[in-house]
Amino acid sequence: MDTILLAVAAGGIGLIAAALLAMRVLKQPQGNDEVRDIGALIQEGSSAFLRKEYSILALFVLVIFVILAAFIDYNVLNNDMINSLAQGGAVTSDGPWTAIAYVIGAIGSGLAGFIGMNIAVRGNTRTATAAQSGLNKALQVAFSTGAVMGLTVVGIGIIGVSALWIIFENPNVIAGFGFGASSIALFARVGGGIYTKAADVGADLVGKVEAGLDEDDPRNPAVIADNVGDNVGDVAGMGADLFESYVGSIIATISLAFLGIASGASYSLEDPKAVLPIVIAGIGIISSILGMFLVRTGDNADMGKLLWTLRYGIFGAGGLALIGTGLYINSQEALGFDLFWVVVVGIIVGQVIGTSTEWFTSYEGLKIGSWEFNPVKWIAQQSETGHPSTIIAGISVGLYSTVIPALAIVVGIFLANELAGLYGIGLAAVGMLSTLGITLATDAYGPVADNAGGIAEQAHLDPDVRERTDSLDALGNTTAATGKGFAIGSAVLTALALLVAYSLVTGVTTLDLLEPKVLMGTVIGGLLPFLFSGLTMQAVGTAAGEMIEEVRRQFREIPGLKEGKPGVKPDAARAVAISTQGSLKAMVIPGLVAILAPIAIGSIMGAEALGGMLAGSIVSGFLLAIFMANAGGAWDNAKKFVELGNFGGKGSDTHAAAVTGDTVGDPFKDTSGPAINILLKLMAIVSLIFGPLFI
Repeated sequence: MDTILLAVAAGGIGLIAAALLAMRVLKQPQGNDEVRDIGALIQEGSSAFLRKEYSILALFVLVIFVILAAFIDYNVLNNDMINSLAQGGAVTSDGPWTAIAYVIGAIGSGLAGFIGMNIAVRGNTRTATAAQSGLNKALQVAFSTGAVMGLTVVGIGIIGVSALWIIFENPNVIAGFGFGASSIALFARVGGGIYTKAADVGADLVGKVEAGLDEDDPRNPAVIADNVGDNVGDVAGMGADLFESYVGSIIATISLAFLGIASGASYSLEDPKAVLPIVIAGIGIISSILGMFLVRTGDNADMGKLLWTLRYGIFGAGGLALIGTGLYINSQEALGFDLFWVVVVGIIVGQVIGTSTEWFTSYEGLKIGSWEFNPVKWIAQQSETGHPSTIIAGISVGLYSTVIPALAIVVGIFLANELAGLYGIGLAAVGMLSTLGITLATDAYGPVADNAGGIAEQAHLDPDVRERTDSLDALGNTTAATGKGFAIGSAVLTALALLVAYSLVTGVTTLDLLEPKVLMGTVIGGLLPFLFSGLTMQAVGTAAGEMIEEVRRQFREIPGLKEGKPGVKPDAARAVAISTQGSLKAMVIPGLVAILAPIAIGSIMGAEALGGMLAGSIVSGFLLAIFMANAGGAWDNAKKFVELGNFGGKGSDTHAAAVTGDTVGDPFKDTSGPAINILLKLMAIVSLIFGPLFI
């Protein structure tokens, strides 16, 4: 008990640090009246979207609560499907505890996104103002804003999981917490992603290509909607996304430990293997806070130096987490030191995936002697020969970018299993996400820098300000892609761990592909990520089409808007309303597919077919997610590389082709791709909870 309480205390320290950083950000100057007014519009639009989204999700949560209470807490747990595994202890269920845990998880996920978005919409104006003083000052404000999100996610996550584990000692109850986090994360990521990409595509295609305007030009009606989208999609959606990744890995590992222990002689709350993932997460929080002190740069830093600035913080936090984990494991006689090497494997696999992602989505090239190649620069070069060449180049980069992450995951699974069996797979995922506090901070700061650049452009600040925010934004694209790589990699390990837990709960110990039902389930599982991605891409295309027509209409019907006559302003509220309505309407079906598919397959075809479905979805979903995230990130930075003056620069035919690539890649990297990793874990955790019904 004392050990778990120390981990809870680490979560509390994380939340206190987040509050202190938030106060630090809010003390920074907001800038002149024009900057404040633009910031207020973004803040108003973001809050309005989140209020509407959460009101819809509240009804969904209520329905799921009733279903869980009726079919799980009383039909499964009270029939001793889980309780019979334990021999003593507090593992009992005489109430709707899984359903209540589901609601708590949903609230935690929503709260993480809400807090992160609210500090982001206040940090953007302050970052733009700080950029007037220098690059380092702007980096500090933007990074501190992102760090609030990172520490809030891990603080709420570890406190929620630990408290429920202390109270119930029941894997099904904490799985309910994970179910709540995953379901809200999926809707938040999909809804926010559709919103931001519909606005972004409309702003880029009509504003940049057709009207010849600069990015974030105040005459463009879709610009404010685009800025709002950065917050509701890339901050609130991403916060909810990584919250469920974090708690999902911990829950999966605890479940494996519990099920393995319970099948033996005895079980206790303080069993070292059940406590270990919580302890590692607590150590990671403290390490992340210390690593944040290493993030600082000079005012004349280039892209490479900025990237290493953030790497110092991430690598420093990872090193501290390993030292703390090693000391703890060594102090526990019941834990073999092999478990330390499992954590090392998880962190290394995460770094390999992250570094691979950086290379495929940044300007840094691979140089061996006189030979040098960089995918982003190659895509930019291909844009010289037109739009089709840009699309083909981006797709090819995305496809072969899957090789290194896939091999890294394969090696990681092999080593983790050799060192600690199936339990090691879950523990490796915990190790990979142990320093999420700082990893997420480097990810979340990107949208803040992006917003700051837009505000600087709209408020007509000095061009040096926009150059500094663009440097931070370009780096943010790379760190965001890296964060997505971590999330996707951990999703595979977590989903595999949940699949193992599902097999133990249902008794499906083998998946025979020669068995027709298993094979059918596997094919359906492989199909689902493609169906899901198709639905989300279609939603972005539909909403973007409406946005494009609205921007064109305003340029056509508002006299003097396109010409920039004094006093003539676009109807930004109309553009915001289009994105809001389109995204909230379109997020429902993809979310329901993720929840209903495993229940339908399990009910109709049985537990073995459902196991096959989970296996098929993990394989296809992992590769599809990596492809989409990396292709989108590479297209985005190829456009930015052209805008720096390369291959003709802004306004050239090359630039128009690069913009097309970016608009195709936007829903790849910010809507469909990152949502797939939530899909995998949500289907797995739904299967774990409902699995006993399908035996």
